[in-house]
Amino acid sequence: MARIEQATLGGGCFWCLEAVYQQLDGVSEVVSGYTGGHVAFPDYRSVCSGNTGHNEVVQLSYDADVISFRDLLDVFFTIHDPTTLNRQGADVGTQYRSGIYTHSEEQAQIAREVIAEISDAGLWKNPIVTEVEPLERFWPGEDYHQNYWLNNPNQGYCRVVIAPKVAKFRKQHLQRLAAVS
Repeated sequence: MARIEQATLGGGCFWCLEAVYQQLDGVSEVVSGYTGGHVAFPDYRSVCSGNTGHNEVVQLSYDADVISFRDLLDVFFTIHDPTTLNRQGADVGTQYRSGIYTHSEEQAQIAREVIAEISDAGLWKNPIVTEVEPLERFWPGEDYHQNYWLNNPNQGYCRVVIAPKVAKFRKQHLQRLAAVS
């Protein structure tokens, strides 16, 4: 019997995170959406304005007997730059901030430990600015944001921004790829 848990992560555009985590063994569902803001029922346009306080995130459902929360964070910290405040590449604004939105105190503790380990290892020239906050509310994104990379592989952003992140993930985490059915 699977031990399904959830994780909610923000690291730039949710399409990028979604494309990677959909390929990860043990992850059964990835939903792109929003968290951390002060407006109920946010939509993409309002979030992109930067005025709602929301962050673009993915919410993962995963089998904790197959992959741990720490393993999810290992992937997370290799597919985005956790040292750039409110931006990832050309995506700029608070909606693109690096964040781990925890579902339990255990997740919060693990997140803080992983950040400390990465910081102590000196893997990044600049300090990690990833926020670790308890998840208050997750709002699923609009239908057209779900499975975006899978549905739009030839779209310009997918080819130029997402495809290189997916390739980097596959190279660094080959052993964690889900079997293709």
